[in-house]
Amino acid sequence: MSSPETGRPAGPAAAFPAVAPQLRALRRRASLTLEAAAREAGLSPAHLSRLETGQRQPSLPVLLSLARIYGTTVSELLGETAAGRDAVIRAAGMEPTAAGGWTYWQAGASGRGMQALRVRVPYGSQGDIVRVHPGEEWLYVLKGRLRLRLGDGLHRLGPGDSAHFDSLTPHRIAAEDPDGLELLFVHTLLQSPTATLCLGPTSEEAP
Repeated sequence: MSSPETGRPAGPAAAFPAVAPQLRALRRRASLTLEAAAREAGLSPAHLSRLETGQRQPSLPVLLSLARIYGTTVSELLGETAAGRDAVIRAAGMEPTAAGGWTYWQAGASGRGMQALRVRVPYGSQGDIVRVHPGEEWLYVLKGRLRLRLGDGLHRLGPGDSAHFDSLTPHRIAAEDPDGLELLFVHTLLQSPTATLCLGPTSEEAP
């Protein structure tokens, strides 16, 4: 795994324009010195200082680490607010989105530090795709049976079973039976379009 200090130089149309002032404000709100926060995050004080002044852009793992240290969410680090955000998501308002053979229903509010989704996985769909992305993932089997490969381990889960893992662990998700399966997913990631978030960077290997 690469060093947590890996970042990108700031430039035109920087990826996270609001993050620099938020990083400093939230560190101070947490009553942490630059040195203490950098030590907790596994960064050098000089690197964290460059992040706070906008000279560097943080990687996703760094954002997730700082959010935990400051007791906040990635959304707040990015300067997003909760204004107008609904706490209750009604089933009637869940519009399905199809991507790569899977069907997704948004089960949580957008712009949060977590994203919740209900997912329908057909049999034989994307079973050879390996997912690796920053954050954590929790899934719960609603219907059907799931074949979950985590690193070198293979697990079979039925209705009521769940799994909680670091999403940097290479993982594959597939339906075990011809009737497919239905899952509830919760991710701790930057918000992004549903397909991008769930599929993530992929590499195709034979199971």
